[in-house]
Amino acid sequence: MHIADALLSTVVGGTFWVVSGMFIGYSAKKITEENDPVKTPLMGVLGAFVFAAQMINFTIPGTGSSGHLGGGVLLTVLLGPYRAFITLASVLIIQCLFFADGGVLALGCNIFNLAFFPAFIAYPFIYRFFAGTTPSPRKLAAASITAATAALLMGSLSVVLQIVLSGITELPFSIFALFMLPIHLAIGITEGIVTWAVLSFLLKTAPHLVTGQSPSASPRFIVAAFTIAALMVGGIGSWFSSPNPDGLEWSMTQVTGSNELSRKSDPVHEILASFQKKIAFFPDYGFKTTVQPAVIADSPVNPGTTVSGIVGALSVLVAAGMAGLALGKKRPQPKSLE
Repeated sequence: MHIADALLSTVVGGTFWVVSGMFIGYSAKKITEENDPVKTPLMGVLGAFVFAAQMINFTIPGTGSSGHLGGGVLLTVLLGPYRAFITLASVLIIQCLFFADGGVLALGCNIFNLAFFPAFIAYPFIYRFFAGTTPSPRKLAAASITAATAALLMGSLSVVLQIVLSGITELPFSIFALFMLPIHLAIGITEGIVTWAVLSFLLKTAPHLVTGQSPSASPRFIVAAFTIAALMVGGIGSWFSSPNPDGLEWSMTQVTGSNELSRKSDPVHEILASFQKKIAFFPDYGFKTTVQPAVIADSPVNPGTTVSGIVGALSVLVAAGMAGLALGKKRPQPKSLE
């Protein structure tokens, strides 16, 4: 559900850059007011895990479409809304700049669509309602699936609105939404099931991360487990990603007959496209050079995908981890009594 720059006007893209930037600043401020040393080191490893998981597109049976996890609800349950928003923003920034996944102009929209709704809407108003203060396996299932599905539906509707507001007349609101919402309903349910599975595992091995109670497992164990999982999923699991178009591309094809729309170029779009082309060292999660390493026929092994998954996961681990450490060290200054 990453939007390309061609689908957005400069005004809409720029507006959501400002909106997402404000939420990043607000989240950073709130993190400095917290004192949670357990969650700080998890920002990097959980961000790396979500980056790797997003590389795997799974097929939606009977549609010819595919989807991938957003990870927003999972991150918010484990990190809280403010750390989750910063972590997801780190994932999306690295995907955009280094892997050309999503446009530079569209970066603010993509952060808003994939991070705002799970962190600030689905988690506090849906997940917590169903999970309660002591989540049982049944409550956890209802909370995870409902919240993840709702977050993805809200994000997909936001995508439709942003594209329509950009003046893309080939994608009228009613018809576009008619395809976007059902396909993302299926993707959201799948994400909810995966979120439930991960949270159920953590409820048994490190329940404090799910319930907010006192730590019952070493953070080092969780850090190591998610780091290994991120490298394995990004380096190997990504080989088996579905080749089908994602929900946004599929919906565009159903409406217009093509998953790409021609758009009159303007200086802003041209400058940002040129900038992204220069800085993305693994475009589309493959090697940038024209000479590609040999790939064995009928084998899922793709060296470019493997290297991209590992490098991307490590990049997010460092970026989100350093952000968490930097914000965790800051403390609000006490107010003067004068």
